[in-house]
Amino acid sequence: MEHVFVETKILADEAGAISGLAWKFGAPDRVGDMIEPGAFKGLKLPLPMLFGHNMNDPVGVWERAEEKADGLHVTGRLLVDDLPRAREVRALVKAGGVGGLSIGFVTKKAAVRPGGGRSIKALDLYEVSLVTLPMHPGARITGAKSAASAFALAETLRRASAVIRGA
Repeated sequence: MEHVFVETKILADEAGAISGLAWKFGAPDRVGDMIEPGAFKGLKLPLPMLFGHNMNDPVGVWERAEEKADGLHVTGRLLVDDLPRAREVRALVKAGGVGGLSIGFVTKKAAVRPGGGRSIKALDLYEVSLVTLPMHPGARITGAKSAASAFALAETLRRASAVIRGA
């Protein structure tokens, strides 16, 4: 299985709701691969939400995945009520320590791109992971259901910045 890391901005609310752009169309990842619109056709849901592509570290589920003009958008939830590890991951997300999405897939149809990389036209998507260092610079976690979580994240970042500055 291939793993493609996507740089994201992650937000998760207290209930663990999370959404983002798992793959951005029109831009290659750091190794030159591009996934083309239509490649995600036939997705089967729910998809596992893993931490760092570790099949032994599921932390939630992706309940919706939709290919839009700009890329593959996913919405799901960390299972914070049932899994202590999901609560840990939510804390990392809220503190800004985890900021990426990465997809795990098997390529079904691809062509070599001039200059390197591949143009992937069909694939089977098996999971979307939360990661610390993503491969694709365009994928972002775009929202959470609670405005309070965005405020909490901003406050956490303000405090961390003050500590770093020695204030």
